[in-house]
Amino acid sequence: MAKRKKAEVYRTFQQERTEEFAFVERAGSAVCLICNDKIASMKRSNIKRHLDTHHTTFASKYPAGDSRKKACQELLCRVQASQQQLRVWTQQGDWNSASFAGALAIVRNGKPFTDGEYAKTFMLDVANELFDDFSDKDKIIKRIKDMPLSARTVRERTIMMANQIMMATQVKDINAALFFSLALDESTDVSHLSQFSVIARYAVGDTLGEESLVVLPMKGTTRGEDLFKSFTEFSKEQNLPMDKLISVCTDGAPCMVGKNKGFIALLREHEKRPILSFHCILHQEALCAQMCGEQLGEVMSVVIKVVNFIVARALNDRQFKTLLDEVGNNYPGLLLHSNVRWLSRGKVLSRFAACLSEIRTFLEMKNVERPELANTEWLLKFYYLVDMTEHLNQLNGKMQGVGNTVLSLQQAVFAFENKLELFIADIETGRLLHFEKLGEFKDACTASDPAQHLDLQQLAGFTSNLLQAFKARFGEFREHTHLFKFITYPHECAVDSTDLSYIPGVSVRDFELQVADLKASDMWVNKFKSLNEDLERLARQQAELASKHKWGEMKKLTTHCSV
Repeated sequence: MAKRKKAEVYRTFQQERTEEFAFVERAGSAVCLICNDKIASMKRSNIKRHLDTHHTTFASKYPAGDSRKKACQELLCRVQASQQQLRVWTQQGDWNSASFAGALAIVRNGKPFTDGEYAKTFMLDVANELFDDFSDKDKIIKRIKDMPLSARTVRERTIMMANQIMMATQVKDINAALFFSLALDESTDVSHLSQFSVIARYAVGDTLGEESLVVLPMKGTTRGEDLFKSFTEFSKEQNLPMDKLISVCTDGAPCMVGKNKGFIALLREHEKRPILSFHCILHQEALCAQMCGEQLGEVMSVVIKVVNFIVARALNDRQFKTLLDEVGNNYPGLLLHSNVRWLSRGKVLSRFAACLSEIRTFLEMKNVERPELANTEWLLKFYYLVDMTEHLNQLNGKMQGVGNTVLSLQQAVFAFENKLELFIADIETGRLLHFEKLGEFKDACTASDPAQHLDLQQLAGFTSNLLQAFKARFGEFREHTHLFKFITYPHECAVDSTDLSYIPGVSVRDFELQVADLKASDMWVNKFKSLNEDLERLARQQAELASKHKWGEMKKLTTHCSV
C-alpha cells in the first residue's frame, strides 16, 4: 500500500511546484510557464532538472524563496490572462482569424493600419456584386461587416502577432543557442519620436538567425543610461540569457560608446565581464565615403544646386525630360540627392555625368550661368568624384550582401585599402585604367588640345587622404583580427595571440589543450581545409553568376550557403 501511495504522489501534480519551478498542470502534463514545454512525468526531479538545465538564467536571477515565488506568480498571471483572451477570441467564431489574416496582409505589404477600413469597404463592394446569385449572400455580407478591421484593431493584432513570434520563436531560439550577438541603433522618426532598435544574431543547429527583436520607443532623453535602462527592462521581461551575449554592434554614437556612461560601458559593468563592441563597419565605410565628398565639396555643391534647379521645379523638370526625349537620351531625368541614403551621391553623380551635355543646353535655354560646367579643372574633379564614388558604392553594396560574416566584411575593407593604393599609382602614372569617366575626359582634352596640362597629382592627393581615413578607422576589427581568423584557420593560428576573455564560459587552459589535439588530428585539419575549399567554390560560383548578371540566383546561393 505504501508503494502505491508513493506512485500516486508521483502521478499527481503538486501545487507547490508552481512556486518552486514555474510549472503548472495542463491536460495531465506538467507545462513550463517560461518556455511552454511539456513534461510527461510529473516527478519533482524531472521538473527540477528542466529548470536547472534550460532556464539557468531564471534560476540564478530568482533563487528559491520569496523572489522566486513572486516571479512564478507573475508568469502564471500572464499565462492565465493569455488563456482568458484566447477563450474570448474562440467565442467570437471565425471573425478573429479573418481579422488576423487581414492585419497580416496589411503589415506584409507595408500599408498603414488605417487601410483596414478601406479593405473592408472594398470587400463589401466586391462581395455585393460577386455573390449576387448566391442564396446565402446576406450571410456573407454580414460576416464581412462583423469582421473587426479598424485601425486600432489592426494595430493590436499586429502587436499580438509580433509578441507571439518573439516569445515562441526568437527568444526560444536565443535561449537554445550557445551565444548570440546584438546590433543596436537609436534614431528619430518623422514624428520626432526616438526609436531604439534591437536586432539579434544567433546560431541554432545548422541555421543562422538574424531577427529584429524589438523597437523600443524613447519618449524622454536618449542618454546611455536611458537606453540601457530601457534595454534592461526588455531583457528581463523576455528572459534573454544575457550570460550568452558575446558582442554588440552600434552606430558609434557617444550615448552608445561613451567611456563612463555609454551603453556599452554600462552593459559591461552590469554583466561584470568584457563584451566585444564594434562600431558598425558599414557606417564607418559610409563616413569615409562622406569624407571623400567633403574634400570635393565645391564640386558636389554645384551638382546639387543644378539638380535642385531642374528637378525641384515642376515646369523645369517637365521641360528637361522633354529635351532628353528629343535628343534620344535613354535616361528619364535627373535624381535628387539625399544625404541620409549612402548610395544616393553615386547615383546622382552618375546620372548627372550621363546628362551633362543636355544640362548645359537646358541651362543656356533658361539663361542660367554655370561656368563651372565648362571649366576643365572643375570637370577634372567632377569625373574623378564620379568614378571614386562608384568604387565606394560597389564596396558598400558588397558589404550589404546576405550571408556576410565579420571576417568577410573585414577582408572587404582591407582589400579596398589595397585598391586605394593601386588607384594612387594609377593616377600618378596617368594610366587611369580604374577611372573610366576620368580617362574619357582626359583623352577628350588631349585630343582637343595636346599641349593642355591636367593636374592629376591633386587627385592622387585626394585618394591618399581617403586611404588615410580608412586606415584611421575600423580599429576594433584590426584589434581582433586573430580572433576572426581563428574561426576558419584554427589549426594555423597561435592560441596565445587570440584573446579568449570575450567568450563567456571558455576555460583558456582546457581550450589550449583542445587546440593542441586539433592540430595533431588529420581528420579535423582536413575538415577545416575542406571548409575553405567550399568557401572558395562559393566565391567562384558567385563571380560566375555576377558576370552573367544573374543576381537572383546569386542571392539564393548566398542565402543557402549561409545556413
